[in-house]
Amino acid sequence: MHVAALRQRLRSLGALPTHERQVLRRWALATPQDGGRRRIEHYLPLRVRAALPALVEELAGLARIRSEHPSTDGSIRLLVALADGQSVEAVLLPKGGLCVSTQAGCAVGCVFCKTGESGLLRQMGSAEIVAQVALARSRRSVTKVVFMGMGEPAHNLDAVMEAIDLLGREGGIAHKNLVLSTVGDMRVFERLAGLVVGDVRPALALSLHSTHDARRATLLPRAPEIDVAELVAQGERYARAIGYPIQYQWTLLAGVNDGDDEIEGLIALLRGKYAILNMIPYNHVEGFRHRRPDAERCTAIFRRLNQRGVLTRMRQSAGQDVDAGCGQLRSRVIALQAA
Repeated sequence: MHVAALRQRLRSLGALPTHERQVLRRWALATPQDGGRRRIEHYLPLRVRAALPALVEELAGLARIRSEHPSTDGSIRLLVALADGQSVEAVLLPKGGLCVSTQAGCAVGCVFCKTGESGLLRQMGSAEIVAQVALARSRRSVTKVVFMGMGEPAHNLDAVMEAIDLLGREGGIAHKNLVLSTVGDMRVFERLAGLVVGDVRPALALSLHSTHDARRATLLPRAPEIDVAELVAQGERYARAIGYPIQYQWTLLAGVNDGDDEIEGLIALLRGKYAILNMIPYNHVEGFRHRRPDAERCTAIFRRLNQRGVLTRMRQSAGQDVDAGCGQLRSRVIALQAA
């Protein structure tokens, strides 16, 4: 289901724009449709009111918790069941964050990511993306949404932008707290460049992982062929346009992209840029050969980059103690079903 179709259904029942916004706002905020000071009989047309219970049940069925996996770091990995039986993953993060999926599976095939093993299974509708937020908000407060779960948002861009628009307007989330993560695709930059004043303008996170074009192509085998320098140039233009920095994502892989050549490459590439570099030591996935660098090396990289003018944050993958790297929960379910 897409948000546009949901809006059209409400209009066909006689909802005016103010009614439509009220229904969508309560859904996105996980607020009961018949609660609060303004009860439904006070503001909704009769046909909308009559159709609302069935609509509420349908929206709840877009995303249901299949299993949950709390971590000692305060995060909770959620395996989310979609209405057709497919499963995706979402992560409740500390301090009000939520990571959502945009596709079932992924076509990019990053060599360190479990999600890519299955390839792309299907696109998610914009309403399914928003439904993950409503589901999470039924459990605790969500003030930031990062589109960094299963899938490549650029490959489902219309649905992702529609979800972002609703969350930024009716969903009460600040533009800079809606973070669109991508391996880098010109369609994303073109779409973002076309946004005007009044549109929801999300923050942008770009998956970098190497400063060497050939090495990056090996790590992200089906990402668009964009030179690293051009990727950063596009990111810098958008950062200056919206007034908040680009986030560059870098999964630290021992013996792959933690060498001095990469560190010096990052300094040359990002020093002076309106950017934050998120260094994320690899969250080991069973069956994959990659490993994280030791803590001493991670600390040395962090200090060197910051001392040389690259604002760097060393982040930890959420849920390491429950072995919950992206795609692992879903793969477990598939394995159990096949057993």
